[in-house]
Amino acid sequence: MLADYKSGKYSLHTSNLGALLAEKISFQFDTPAFIVDPVTTDEFIKIARVSGVPGIERKSRSHALNIKFCVRKTAKELNININNSKFIVAHLGTGFSIAAVKNGKIIDVNDALLGTGPFSIERAGTLPITGILNQIYSHKQNRKTIETLFSKNSGLKGYLGTNQVTKIEQKIMDGDQRAELIVDAMVYQIAKEIGGLHATFGGKTDALIITGGLAHSSLLINKLHAYLKFIKPHKIFAGSFELEALASGVLRVLNGIEPVKEYS
Repeated sequence: MLADYKSGKYSLHTSNLGALLAEKISFQFDTPAFIVDPVTTDEFIKIARVSGVPGIERKSRSHALNIKFCVRKTAKELNININNSKFIVAHLGTGFSIAAVKNGKIIDVNDALLGTGPFSIERAGTLPITGILNQIYSHKQNRKTIETLFSKNSGLKGYLGTNQVTKIEQKIMDGDQRAELIVDAMVYQIAKEIGGLHATFGGKTDALIITGGLAHSSLLINKLHAYLKFIKPHKIFAGSFELEALASGVLRVLNGIEPVKEYS
């Protein structure tokens, strides 16, 4: 695990530091360390892996820690057996993870790191292939430049020049029609992604869960509700609960509720 994190085999992300820090603390205090629902948690069903191009496979890279915590929380609040459940979770932060969670497992989700789904605060999301090819070949840009563009300088930031959602909301309140168009386009794409997963559940979803930093925005939530009010109930968990999720995950292991899995 440590070697894979150091090499960036699956992704280059700040969360890769988690295992490295945990290993040092574990050694210092002579106590076991655990990884809980990492971003590369992979519980995909086979059909979700097929991309459409032989040799290219869809990857499971998501805000799994917060997603699965919110699912457990919702199942408990609604008195639903998590082992017989279907939830759609939209984690809306700097990046977006919109996941189909069946029986507690993330069976499908857009690639939140650098791949598919709606554009977000800084990330490009799904793009027209011609546009990508033109960006690379016509503008003669290298891989690092393209990755930075698509992962850090696209989305709301790319269109509106800021990643501060409160500033963007103020622009809309001040009558900035371009700002409202871009936000409406993002909401439209989020709704399409959620609606597509709802269809794969045969239109029978136990709840739609919206979480992440953008869930604090009443403007965004109201715009989403206009599209998605047919999915009931909605559960809103504004913000992220990673530390609480880590603690509860370790407690499940220490209390014998879940077995420890070995990384290989």
